Parts: sequence; C-alpha cells; structure tokens
Amino acid sequence: MIKLYSTSWCPACIKLKRYFDSKGLKYEEINVADRQEDRDEVYEVSKQRTVPVVDINGKIIIGYDRVEIDKALEE
Repeated sequence: MIKLYSTSWCPACIKLKRYFDSKGLKYEEINVADRQEDRDEVYEVSKQRTVPVVDINGKIIIGYDRVEIDKALEE
C-alpha cells in the first residue's frame, strides 16, 4: 500500500504523483493543506512538516527520493 502526503501546489509532490501514475501504481493521496488532522498525521509518521512524505508498506520516505522509493517498491 502506498500513502502519499502532499499538497496540490508542491512541485515535488506533482512530480511524484506523475511518477507513480507512469508506473501504473495506485496510491492514497492525503492533501495535508486541507485538514489539521492530516497535518498531524504526517507529522506523527515522519516528524516532518514538509511534503511529499510517502509511506510504502510502512517504510517512510521524505521527499522525492526516487532511489529509496524504487527500493521500497521492490520489497
């Protein structure tokens, strides 16, 4: 399962969504700009207030780190 914490205006978030889409991957997107609860959730899992943050099967990746993302997808 892939969970993506993002905002609609974040360039790295847009790039990451395009990458997932190009690979045909399904993901749950949580736009942290919309609700305080979502901002609290992303902080809880990553200790970060920045996006993108990706949770791939429990592995947390901060930012658009394609090497780490690809590794997590292979596991």
